[in-house]
Amino acid sequence: EIKTLMTRHAVVEEAAHRGRVPLLSSHRIPSKHYICGSIAAFTNIVVTFPIQKVLFRQQLHGVLAIEAVRQLQRDGLRNLYRGLLPPLLQKSTTVAIMFGLYEDFSRVLLNRADGSGIPELVTRSFAAALAGTAEAVLTPFERVQTLLQDHRHHGRFNNTAHTFRTLLTEYGVRECYRGLVPILLRNCPSNVLFFGLRGPIKEQLPEATSRAGNLVNDFVCGGVLGAGLGIMFYPLNVVKSRAQSQVGGPFQSYRKVLLTVWTERGGSVRMLFRGAHLNYHRSLLSWGIINATYELLLKLI
Repeated sequence: EIKTLMTRHAVVEEAAHRGRVPLLSSHRIPSKHYICGSIAAFTNIVVTFPIQKVLFRQQLHGVLAIEAVRQLQRDGLRNLYRGLLPPLLQKSTTVAIMFGLYEDFSRVLLNRADGSGIPELVTRSFAAALAGTAEAVLTPFERVQTLLQDHRHHGRFNNTAHTFRTLLTEYGVRECYRGLVPILLRNCPSNVLFFGLRGPIKEQLPEATSRAGNLVNDFVCGGVLGAGLGIMFYPLNVVKSRAQSQVGGPFQSYRKVLLTVWTERGGSVRMLFRGAHLNYHRSLLSWGIINATYELLLKLI
């Protein structure tokens, strides 16, 4: 049933954007998907950053949410938004790339595949995977964010610029891309599922008759997808956080890092997914905000 819905992607996408009346013609703003994606991500990060810090502590140390909150309280209000700039830059850019390149790749690939008999679902899925791969170029921002959020490095790294400078001068560019593999393994399939299911899920919601109704539907659609994908790929984020918290030393494969975390947490799936419930709620809120803001801005541009 899901596959049938996904093959109707073009029709569903049109329905998903029903009622969009651009104030400016799209040819005058060829980069509107990038602009809307960037602003949507910016809004989301500012709202949800404190929640992300609690989640990060759980992923890194396997502690309960209340203990992670206590750690942040001990760090003080001054450090609450410490490390905000990297995710702000990284997320604003990656979400812009995610939406913008998906639209661009889809258009180019669909034109090239026209008449070839290749299903549109396959073409759009490939476009989504390419966009996810391109996002991974910005891995250094996630790397710096991890180091600034890890309280064990508070005395070593002062801010975003200092962290980048230290990594580059003392370890080289390669160190900035520590944790790249789990990011790629996360980005590509999650993009394929997000763009493949976004339209069909919205089609199953009650039809909106107003702008507010469309906004709610877009929030629900994005939130449900974000929360589900967040749970599905949570172990990869745990591996990424652990790998990126290391500075210097040998690069370990993601399998070895996962095995290390698995052993440290007593071979317990429950412990491996510690923090997943908070990640679920954060993703629900984050991707609800991103999707709703993105669609709203597309209607206005």
